[in-house]
Amino acid sequence: MDTVHDHNREAWDERVRRQMPFTSTATEKDFQNPLRALDGAGWMGNSIAGKRVLALGAGGGRQGPLFAAAGAIVTVVDVSSAMLEQDRAVASERGLSLNAVAASMDDLSMFGDGLFDIVSQPVSTCYVPDVAKVFREVARVTAPGGLYVSRHKQPTSLQIDLKPTPLGYVLAEPYYRVGPLPPTPASPLRESGTLEFLHRWEELLGGLCRSGFVIEDALEPKHADPLAPHASWGHRGSYVAPYIQFKARRLASTDTNAVKLWAP
Repeated sequence: MDTVHDHNREAWDERVRRQMPFTSTATEKDFQNPLRALDGAGWMGNSIAGKRVLALGAGGGRQGPLFAAAGAIVTVVDVSSAMLEQDRAVASERGLSLNAVAASMDDLSMFGDGLFDIVSQPVSTCYVPDVAKVFREVARVTAPGGLYVSRHKQPTSLQIDLKPTPLGYVLAEPYYRVGPLPPTPASPLRESGTLEFLHRWEELLGGLCRSGFVIEDALEPKHADPLAPHASWGHRGSYVAPYIQFKARRLASTDTNAVKLWAP
């Protein structure tokens, strides 16, 4: 496990140095309405002022500063010190306050139980082998009734080739695979240089429920473009959705046998 963490820490530090995709900080436009920039679905309500927010696996100078600008009490956790430095720099430039902590998303032992009202996690669980550990840690540090908004790479999207064959997009990777995915060239979907892991639906959905959350809603951000050139990002997105987003509520009860999957 430490080997995976160390590898991904160094990979993301290098991605920051090279200004690669997903290392850009929040824009001026984002700060005009920070909560909307973070929560286009409106899952967090009209205001998060005074809320204790954990931005998990979310370094890079975007989520943390935007949550702070929206009035939240913010802690950012990321494995990459270079990504966290961007959070500190943006916060300093804008006179915002946040706490940046270098740690892995599957070990939050530095935080007490029920410490956060909201945990927001962008696409990042793909960088750990066991997503269940992440969910258990998030459940522990989330207050009863608290909100966990998380985004993940869909397993099928990680199975299929990045480019189509004459027969279409081929399932090239086994669903029940062990270990990290093979290295890949840079693409909008895969972050070259990192170790990534495919998590099955039972691990994503079942893992959330078993850890003590009720799933209230789910979205598949649309990246399909029927007019996009063949083999492009928009073309591929017309055949398989790359991401899934969950709104989950921490049970007030510790009886995980009572957990159910539902939609309001």
